[in-house]
Amino acid sequence: MPDAPRTTAPAWRHWSLLVPALVVASAGLLVARISFDGDTFQHCRYLGPSTRTYVTAWAAPACALAASLLLPALRRGAHRRGQRLGAVWQGRTAMVAACLIPVLLLVQLAALYWVYEPDPSGGQDCSGLTPVHEMTVRR
Repeated sequence: MPDAPRTTAPAWRHWSLLVPALVVASAGLLVARISFDGDTFQHCRYLGPSTRTYVTAWAAPACALAASLLLPALRRGAHRRGQRLGAVWQGRTAMVAACLIPVLLLVQLAALYWVYEPDPSGGQDCSGLTPVHEMTVRR
């Protein structure tokens, strides 16, 4: 007896789960980028941003932009099949996750700017406290 044909969900439903995954990855990379701020100083010496700081600072907005570019493609895929993106839970999840993208992008672009910001200590050790320390030692 032949099996009854299975109906499978359209591909856009499966791909729509990638949008929230990219948003979560983007937010995680932002948190990681912020946690790597301690890499810039070691033993009172400014080392500059580490490689992992650069990688996470660039990867976070890249994930957010990929999620924002995927959403219109999903809408077109749903529309081609005569469906709406918000009609199923996968599409609604993607649309809710996409609402977070503008806020994430603003914060991530600010974090990316801070990576390329000049040395906050002005080239001195201990975050610019060397002149103050020298003045107290001379006395």
